[in-house]
Amino acid sequence: MADNATAAPLPPDFPPAWDIVSARLMADTPASHIWEVTRRGGDIAVVKDHKPAGLENYETGALFLLWRASRDAVRLIDRHNNAHLLEHAGDRTLLDVLDESGDEAANTLAAEMLARLAGDAGPPVPPGLTPLRDHFRSLFAKAREDRGSGRETPLTRAASIVDDLLSNQRDVRPLHGDFHHENMMLGPRGWLLIDPTGVVGDACYDAANLFYNPLERDDLRNDPDRAARLAALLSRRLGRDAGDFLRYGFGHACLSASWHLEDGNGEEAARSLAVARALEAALQ
Repeated sequence: MADNATAAPLPPDFPPAWDIVSARLMADTPASHIWEVTRRGGDIAVVKDHKPAGLENYETGALFLLWRASRDAVRLIDRHNNAHLLEHAGDRTLLDVLDESGDEAANTLAAEMLARLAGDAGPPVPPGLTPLRDHFRSLFAKAREDRGSGRETPLTRAASIVDDLLSNQRDVRPLHGDFHHENMMLGPRGWLLIDPTGVVGDACYDAANLFYNPLERDDLRNDPDRAARLAALLSRRLGRDAGDFLRYGFGHACLSASWHLEDGNGEEAARSLAVARALEAALQ
């Protein structure tokens, strides 16, 4: 009988200069294959081999990591073709903290990381990062479709809110762009960020994905009271209005819905809109 199981991918051809002697597949995502690799001499590193769906962020993600220069983020060691060779960030994530110590403990650590990012001016902003308005282009396009059909929807309301936010940005700087529980890891150098999107804009946006995560915890994501508590914590720690965090969170949830609608994934779009409803309720 034929084996219908999907075969595990083979490691790519690593550049000889990377001195990789073995590789283990850590994750297979829609955007990339992630390999834990051992280099000659015993050092452990990570190779992120981008798939076509992830290539949009190949350059911008690298630009963000180079701009951070290892400050609170993994070190980009080298890149070749579609792959990044990266420092190994560790084996413990912020999701582990949430599971073990609760949502408040995880959110407190996340807010501390965001405060460090916002308080570190860093070198000049590198050209080539994605502006926030371009980052939200899918939401704006879907909102135009809805308005053209004579419908008011969460996407049309979010597009109006985001347009106003982006017309009045503060603290404009390079942003991670995908800051959530599984992209913050603890290792020998402390808590580090991995897997950036690489956008540039209002620092408030970098907290938006915290409201949307963890993905499998709808009890948290869909709770307006949790959204309000998180926004209040971020406001205290970062000195911005709590409503701005909620508005960016609402816009991000609707942006995620628009991405899923583009992909024809109505089920995930509905889950994204449930998060958006919770954030919109917290704004009332």
